[in-house]
Amino acid sequence: MDLGSREAFDRSGTFGIEEEFFVVDAEGRPVSGTDELVYEREPPSILEGRLDHELFKFVIETQTPVAESFSEAADLLSEVREALVEHATAHGYRIAGAGLHPAAKWRELEHAEKSRYRAQLDRIQYPQHRNTTAGLHLHLGVDDADKAVWIANELRWYLPILLALSANSPFWNGFDTGLASARAKIFEGLPNTGMPTTFADFEEFERFERTMVETGSINDRGELWYDVRPHTTHGTVEIRTPDGQADPDRVLALLEYADALVEDLGERYDDGEAGSGHRCELLDENKWRAMRYGHDAALLDRDWEGTVPLGELVDRECERLGVSGIASVYDGGSGAALQRRRLAEGGPDALRECLLLG
Repeated sequence: MDLGSREAFDRSGTFGIEEEFFVVDAEGRPVSGTDELVYEREPPSILEGRLDHELFKFVIETQTPVAESFSEAADLLSEVREALVEHATAHGYRIAGAGLHPAAKWRELEHAEKSRYRAQLDRIQYPQHRNTTAGLHLHLGVDDADKAVWIANELRWYLPILLALSANSPFWNGFDTGLASARAKIFEGLPNTGMPTTFADFEEFERFERTMVETGSINDRGELWYDVRPHTTHGTVEIRTPDGQADPDRVLALLEYADALVEDLGERYDDGEAGSGHRCELLDENKWRAMRYGHDAALLDRDWEGTVPLGELVDRECERLGVSGIASVYDGGSGAALQRRRLAEGGPDALRECLLLG
């Protein structure tokens, strides 16, 4: 049974980054390349054991080694991305980054053959068959299991900020959805996704995780796909909210903000602060606003009595936590807006080109 433990939470201040990308051809169109890149060809050394695929054969995943500092995480992110692009190029592919690929039509694409994904397709059916999404997952080490659960509870209010800033998937299945992050909405079609409820402590979360596995609701703990979760194997709080990104600077800005949040919340937990206990319904409203409007979102404030534009929230958070990267992301405009602009100005070729790495 694939379950973690309380003992996994033994270190704070560590970083890990998982990124999902799209394998594309020379013109930036989705192509089934993961069999060759993951199984048939030996990857660069930094990707050994850290390269995998997702549900579709055009979605590939990388993981950085565990980093002991933010600067090391930045270096590792650059090395992993460069190695992936080099590996793909050597075998006739290119790599694209976004929450959804605008040219991907799920009925025309091949599913992976790994037994885990075949079991998911059989169990979940339509919502998983269409799941062409690619996300960014940020892991922050926490040195105590109960603290990790409390931090995950409290992070829920900040997740819509991360989603709005990262929104990078306006197009799905060949059309403009009108959303800034269609990925977030499509992914919510799966079970065990979206904004989780609160858990009183690690024991309660562990009991929930075990119940889901033992009742056959999920095949392993990795199928709890909530927007944030204590990762009971890695000993981290894992934030799963953001869209995939082509620009590594945006990834690092989101990581900087996530790290500052986890550090701040950890200190508040150590000081004995009570949890906020926000209702999921109101958190879901903020998530909806983030996925619909992206950088143009106005989110409900923490007292649920009014709304605050994203730009004002970003300014407040930068001042409160001493970060700057998310301000640059906000000032630079959203990935969703960039994609729409490239399509309008240069057509589908320009749109596909703006998503390419390297």
